[in-house]
Amino acid sequence: MKAINPKLFKHLDLTAQPPLLAAILCVLLLLVSLTMATGAFCEETNDGSFKLWLEDFRKEALGKGISKTTIEAALKDLKPLFRVIELDRNQPEFKLDFRQYLERVAPKSRIKAARQKYRKNRVLLEKIGADFGVQPRFLVALWAIETDFGRNKGGFPVLASIATLAYDGRRSAYFRAELHDALYIIDRGYVSPDKMKGSWAGAMGQLQFMPSTVRKYWVDYDRNGRLDIWDKPAEALASAANYLSKLGWQADQTWGRMVKIPLDFDTEIAGLDTRKRLSRWQELGVRRADGRDLPKRDLLASLVIVEKDGPAFLVYDNYYLILEWNRSTFFAMSVGYLSDQLRSVD
Repeated sequence: MKAINPKLFKHLDLTAQPPLLAAILCVLLLLVSLTMATGAFCEETNDGSFKLWLEDFRKEALGKGISKTTIEAALKDLKPLFRVIELDRNQPEFKLDFRQYLERVAPKSRIKAARQKYRKNRVLLEKIGADFGVQPRFLVALWAIETDFGRNKGGFPVLASIATLAYDGRRSAYFRAELHDALYIIDRGYVSPDKMKGSWAGAMGQLQFMPSTVRKYWVDYDRNGRLDIWDKPAEALASAANYLSKLGWQADQTWGRMVKIPLDFDTEIAGLDTRKRLSRWQELGVRRADGRDLPKRDLLASLVIVEKDGPAFLVYDNYYLILEWNRSTFFAMSVGYLSDQLRSVD
């Protein structure tokens, strides 16, 4: 365990007022607990407990039908990655509001790049869209936000990352299942272990799929029997379209729209648990953002107010499916927003 630097105490005024002293001591105790937690992980891995855990997992994988050859090749010399634990435990210290988040993931430069990608890949995108019943603009928006069109796919070894998180214990059941799915993919000969690179949490390829998503929804678009969602955008985009399609994507609907609500509106009826026809929202005074009436097509919709006093949106069935992709309101709204900027790509 790394020792706390004594210099941290150099300027500590022990005669400070009690509230200030208490605050300082709380910070120091937090530092100690974090140091002990990360140190404990290191000590556990050094005393061989990870090897024992891995041996138990090997037996479990063998019992699930994974070949001994695959297990030995994939898990040989596998070691936990401390950096993965660090990233998992230490989330950003600041929080972005919706406007800041949107400016980060969908700035003007990315919107421009998305339009260019759409134009360049129009034939492919329209074919995939027709094959799976998903509008291409949503696929491009996801592609843009997930990896900046494949530029930020991640360089972590997926097997080691997932094994680390499965061993760590915080979300062990989830990642243990993901590790089984990763071995299944390798065992079927779709990809070699060294090719599996991705985010620290194990998401892979140009659209960032977890192994379980790959196993259920991967599309071998060029029919060569090999998984290549890293270097072949067509395969990644087709798999994304298949995923949304199997969830129930509605190709004749959009995701939602920004709206205006009356000043005296009862915000208690906002939220995804409440669904009303557009005609009913119209009766309650909800209008399009520019003040016009809501669409005549009487779809079911929920009213989502992003943050307190933030913008309001009426969202449809497809919005719920974007949330299945990533359970973040900011993410889903950003995908919708970016897709709207691609409605009329010339």
